[in-house]
Amino acid sequence: MRDALYMPALVAVKHNPDMCKKYQRMIKQGKPQKVALTAIMRKLIELANTLVKADREWVQNHA
Repeated sequence: MRDALYMPALVAVKHNPDMCKKYQRMIKQGKPQKVALTAIMRKLIELANTLVKADREWVQNHA
C-alpha cells in the first residue's frame, strides 16, 4: 500500500495547498521528510474513505 501511495502523496504535496501546508508544518516541527510524507499518505487514505462513504467526488476549493 505504501508503494501505491508514495507518488500520489508527492503530487499532493506539490499541487494541493492544504496538503502542502500540512507537510510544511510538520517539517518545521522537526519531523523527517519521510515521516511527514507518510502522514500525507494517511491523509489521502482518510480522504478517499470519506469520499467513498459519502458517495461523492472530490472538488478542489477555489478560494
